Amino acid sequence: MLSFAAQDPEFDTNVRRSFEGLTLMRTVGARLQHVAPGEVEIDLPFREDLTQHHGYVAAAVLTAIVDVACGYAAMTLMPSGASVLTVEYKVNFLSPAQGERMLARGRVIRPGRTVTVCGGDVLAVRAGEERLVATMLATMATVRGEGRNVPPSTPPTAHEHRLGIHRSRDSWRQARPWCVCRDGKLRQQLRQLL
Repeated sequence: MLSFAAQDPEFDTNVRRSFEGLTLMRTVGARLQHVAPGEVEIDLPFREDLTQHHGYVAAAVLTAIVDVACGYAAMTLMPSGASVLTVEYKVNFLSPAQGERMLARGRVIRPGRTVTVCGGDVLAVRAGEERLVATMLATMATVRGEGRNVPPSTPPTAHEHRLGIHRSRDSWRQARPWCVCRDGKLRQQLRQLL
């Protein structure tokens, strides 16, 4: 396995703090197990509510944990204040995901200043034995700056329009890019129609 040197001496603390803020990982019950330069391991205990119709852990859940493991593996090699965004991945599902827990291992294959290539595996653990169930090749883009400025414990404010409720930090001016109410001209046209 390749060995890498971290640029940020606080990489471990920063990765762990960021992981704690991921609502999706808390929701599925994933736990960050191991952090090292270029490597991250995430553990997910089996839960019936995360399975698909055959009783195996759903592909979407497996993909989520290995994507996060790869992203944080890349982040361990980033300079202070930088983060990553997934820009592409390919996943192969190799066998049914059944076991006491799933283990996602993300590792950096090739670090870069703007793009980092990672590989990840998901292993099903049963009676202490590991079986490979999925493998991922992912590309991560470096993002300079801090990302979200709102701590995860701060609830977002909401505003409502006739097309539904949308959550933003302050008002429609800071609406999510996908919300129809972000576009002022479109808002005016919608008001006329409704």
